Amino acid sequence: MKTSLCLLFTALFFSCYSYAAVEAVPQQLRGPNCRTHPTDLVFIVDSSRSVRPSEFEQVKVFLSQVLESLDVGVNNTRVGVLNYASSVKNEFSLKTHKTKAALLQAVKKIQPLSTGTMTGLAIQYAINHAFTEGEGARLKSSGVKKVAIVVTDGRPQDGVKDISARARESGIELFAIGVGRVDMTTLRQIASEPLDEHVDYVESYSVIEKLSKKFQEAFCETADLCSTGDHDCQQICVSSPGSYTCACREGYTLNDDGKTCNACGASAIDLVFLIDGSKSVRPENFELVKQFINQIVESVDVGNNKAHVGLVQYSSSVRQEFPLGRFNNKREIKTAVKKMSYMEKGTMTGQALKYLIDNTFTISNGGRPGVSKVGIVFTDGRSQDYINDAALKAKELGKAFLRPSIMD
Repeated sequence: MKTSLCLLFTALFFSCYSYAAVEAVPQQLRGPNCRTHPTDLVFIVDSSRSVRPSEFEQVKVFLSQVLESLDVGVNNTRVGVLNYASSVKNEFSLKTHKTKAALLQAVKKIQPLSTGTMTGLAIQYAINHAFTEGEGARLKSSGVKKVAIVVTDGRPQDGVKDISARARESGIELFAIGVGRVDMTTLRQIASEPLDEHVDYVESYSVIEKLSKKFQEAFCETADLCSTGDHDCQQICVSSPGSYTCACREGYTLNDDGKTCNACGASAIDLVFLIDGSKSVRPENFELVKQFINQIVESVDVGNNKAHVGLVQYSSSVRQEFPLGRFNNKREIKTAVKKMSYMEKGTMTGQALKYLIDNTFTISNGGRPGVSKVGIVFTDGRSQDYINDAALKAKELGKAFLRPSIMD
């Protein structure tokens, strides 16, 4: 559990109600602070009839962005690409290109096949050919991970469940990226566990590039930048893979530069908790979150002209537990939190953030004009939809967001 981290941030937050920016923009670092694990990586890319040429070009941009973050070489990461539609074309194998520059040039030359969608056939080809020693894959005894990233936009015309299970049993870690009207069941049948980390969905090819950061972080092995002192934080440094975030001690607020702190005073706030109630959280952890929320409520000065508190739970859908201002004292709020039941389904964090922005702080839901708006998001892992656009919109609208992680 990462509860200690949550408690640290919460102490910082509630000592200063006028907090202007609870979560700073992470400082991204590569080079000596971030190297990628040696990996045998194969992209399995759908170029069937439903993928327009302009969309396929965007897939190639996504591939190139991921490749840019890798340490490519014979003793580092090797990369292959399978292009598929009704048949499978081995664009290049793990042994073909030994430099990043050569890989990037090869990706530019890939052309779509423009026929059917035989995803199962492509995964079978990866098992039987792409990840063999003859095609450049390293022996299992070497400890090098085998990773396949499947990108598809439609329903396969063959089965994927059994062949994907065979791939996973053979030691291949499978990621599934779905685009547009893709069948989500198919993605879940392809992907490795945990599904929250291995299944991604984007609405269209125009935004697939945004997923590149996820895979850059997934392949990144970093030093603890905070413990080494390699950061610019004035007061508190919080490490994360490939980056760090600055925070402030009790009685201070983080400035817009994301690094320095100013002393602050208290004021009224509209505070909404957004709680992940997905199946992966598990009932016992959900109860811990409820207890933690009530600890926070106990530390807040609740009242008509002080703090108003609202609560929203989400999983595959969003449910408002109670709006801002419904309860005017801590006892009623804490009782309502205790009664909250566990939804136990998927993890649609992007959808929930959009609901938080568009609905919970409105006047009709108890929001007060001129009062600071604060959202605290509890989540246990990767969302099944995209969150960055919603989070950016929230910050642009002047709401501060604290996003503690609640799970192992």
